[in-house]
Amino acid sequence: MRYSLSIGKIAGISVYLHWTFLILVGWIMLGTLQAGATGIDAMWSLLFLATIFLCITLHEVGHALMARRFGIATRDITLLPIGGLARMEALPEKPKEELLVALAGPAVNLVIALFLFPFVQRIDTNLAMSNIGAANFVPALFGVNIWLALFNLIPAFPMDGGRVFRALLAFRTGYVRATRTAASLGQLLAMVFVFAGFALNPFLIFIGLFIFLGAQAEAGIVETRFALRDHTVKDVLMHEVPTLDDTASMRDAACRLLNSQNKNFLVLHEGQPVGILTRQDIITTLRTHGEKALVRDAIDTKLEYLNPGMPLDKAWSKMQSEHKPMMLVMDEGQIKGAVDEESIEELILIHTARSQHN
Repeated sequence: MRYSLSIGKIAGISVYLHWTFLILVGWIMLGTLQAGATGIDAMWSLLFLATIFLCITLHEVGHALMARRFGIATRDITLLPIGGLARMEALPEKPKEELLVALAGPAVNLVIALFLFPFVQRIDTNLAMSNIGAANFVPALFGVNIWLALFNLIPAFPMDGGRVFRALLAFRTGYVRATRTAASLGQLLAMVFVFAGFALNPFLIFIGLFIFLGAQAEAGIVETRFALRDHTVKDVLMHEVPTLDDTASMRDAACRLLNSQNKNFLVLHEGQPVGILTRQDIITTLRTHGEKALVRDAIDTKLEYLNPGMPLDKAWSKMQSEHKPMMLVMDEGQIKGAVDEESIEELILIHTARSQHN
């Protein structure tokens, strides 16, 4: 994820801290000091926050290790103010696999709580950051892990409970239908959170919006994968790839952009591919360096290649994860063409139109 700081690896998986996490740290420090707490109290609060996010990281590692058992690798884990995000290279396709992967995260929190239980004399329900100290650190951490396990089991995407609910439905219905049902339930629960937020706590509004958008995104991803699953890269291969010379000016690139339907260009140096130039690259470079800047100074030089026989859903996932709007297609050492996001989107539109007609 962009704008993230690498903080190490766990079980061979890179862990990143998103820059927005610093906003949460600053907010807690400011709130603690404004409440009249001392510097020592503020340090206890930060230590408690760090420990919570260690538990969240272990939660995501639980998902990742279970997914690894089924041959699914995890690219990385990113810590956000709202929790953790494990990016897997693929989603479990069998209901049993998804069920186990989804339950692995909450199970980690329950194991942590079980480990802490012997040291808990009383459960402290007051988890305000300004009240954390040596006396209630462990009981509060115990309570947080119980809360994390239960909260994540809410049957709504993007929480683990939504994936558990989908996996259970998928034993009887198709994966896509199960996703639609689970996403609809998630959005219904999200609206309950929003309305409750107006009456009880504004933070519930934020949680409701997060659930609503997450459920919508999950449904969209599955719909896309379903539309692409029976196709290969060859089905959307562009044999005629728009090109630009690396010595061309940004003015020339802008003219090509305006005079064609192309949004991405393959950049050549003496006839050989050296990079990709996107519409956004052209706009950004014109704004910062003007129209006399050269194409070679604005291109993405890290070229990625696909195989014509590669399943299209896997190619799409690769393009999404690598943030590549266009990738070249190579077969037997020769470039056969390219695939871009627009051609994939057109195939999805055609598939959707056909399914609605039928």
